[in-house]
Amino acid sequence: MISRILVPMDGSEMAHEALEYALENHPDAEITVLHVVGEPSPMWGEATGLALEDDLEQAAEDLAESVFSSARELAADYNGEIDTEVRLGMPVRAILNRADDFDLIVIGSHGGSVADRLFVGNVAQKVFRRSPVPVVVVR
Repeated sequence: MISRILVPMDGSEMAHEALEYALENHPDAEITVLHVVGEPSPMWGEATGLALEDDLEQAAEDLAESVFSSARELAADYNGEIDTEVRLGMPVRAILNRADDFDLIVIGSHGGSVADRLFVGNVAQKVFRRSPVPVVVVR
């Protein structure tokens, strides 16, 4: 029985579809939406601005809020509730570090910008290959 689901979300349409899939197919499960904010570096778009922040964790929470707000609205459409969590770092590593606490990961097949895909690679593919728990890839 699947009772705890991790849904990584980056704000993309595919991530939205992944959350919708989890809500529709597992209405009784506890769902945690995870948003990973990259550590500051010249190659990480939104994360570059974090380098100038005094409170890195608060800045990451602020960046994640729009993703979480959208996720909460979708959950409300299904009369569900979600937990939210933000992590700093590399998306694949952050997702896999949390995987053991869940029965299932539901992830969108692709997301983010073209530049993210060029530099980072396919997060869903890497999670699928390395995850210690089952993974559903939604497309």
